[in-house]
Amino acid sequence: MSLSIERIERLEPARATPHAVGESPLWRDDEQALYWVDIPAKQLHRLTPADGAHRQWTFPEQVACFTFDASGTLLAGAETGLFAVHRDDLADLGKSDVVDTAQFHRLAAPDFPAKGMRFNDGRCDRQGRFWAGTMVQDMSLASDAGALFRFDAARQLSAPLVDALVTQNGLGFSPDGRTMYLSDSHPTRRLVWAFDFDIDSGAISGQRLFVDMNQYPGRPDGAAVDADGCYWTCANDGSRLLRFTPAGALDREIVLPVSKPSMCAFGGREYDTLFVTSIRPGANANEHDGHVFAVRCGVQGLPETPYAGVLNVGPVAGV
Repeated sequence: MSLSIERIERLEPARATPHAVGESPLWRDDEQALYWVDIPAKQLHRLTPADGAHRQWTFPEQVACFTFDASGTLLAGAETGLFAVHRDDLADLGKSDVVDTAQFHRLAAPDFPAKGMRFNDGRCDRQGRFWAGTMVQDMSLASDAGALFRFDAARQLSAPLVDALVTQNGLGFSPDGRTMYLSDSHPTRRLVWAFDFDIDSGAISGQRLFVDMNQYPGRPDGAAVDADGCYWTCANDGSRLLRFTPAGALDREIVLPVSKPSMCAFGGREYDTLFVTSIRPGANANEHDGHVFAVRCGVQGLPETPYAGVLNVGPVAGV
């Protein structure tokens, strides 16, 4: 099964060093710019496709997922908690590309039940609450100490709302906001679930199997939901993007020139481009692994909702 597409384009062909773990692409419409991270490099990247201008920032610790509030302040899910970085510390081109600890304001932190954990996949729901999950970084341990959390507009971090996750991934929300998707991409799991979502309270219920990726190539990594309500997942280790209908049926796939696509997000002026990050494997990597791609996939996506709270007021008391 394949999809007729216009093109697949590598965005940074001149980049000498590929990303070890490219993740969390996010399109900023007001800037017409794409942001993403390289987790082990502790870097945030920004690219404007129109002119190819690229910038990067290095953080004090690994950042795996992020969003922005309405003012442009960054909200980052990192190794030791959730952090804010004021927009002025990112926007001023005259400043250093290194974000120091004084600029990295911790907002909240979960109780990590195991050593070597960090946040992993995250994004905002349609109402602007930030959802993010945790994982043990050493995947060979297959530890199920990971959990899913909600960070609301009042800057309150919830208790674990889904627990016993090995490698939390695949967060997405239906266009009407009433269905939430979540995956566990660990080789021992390879499952995507759907939940009923209360848009007023942010409560989730009715967890059910949406897709068993053991039936398809790859593992369900980062995801995006298009304007038709279909769920796109990066098939890590499968070199593919797979699209599933709201009923959980595979209806489209796109073969990519990378072995480990990691996350996708819609963007571009018409939101008709699917931006895809990738991971560079430790062995047998090809020339495209670890780079970022723009895929014209023939459908439209939806803008990501910014974080609904205010971030530039310093850390939460007691954190």
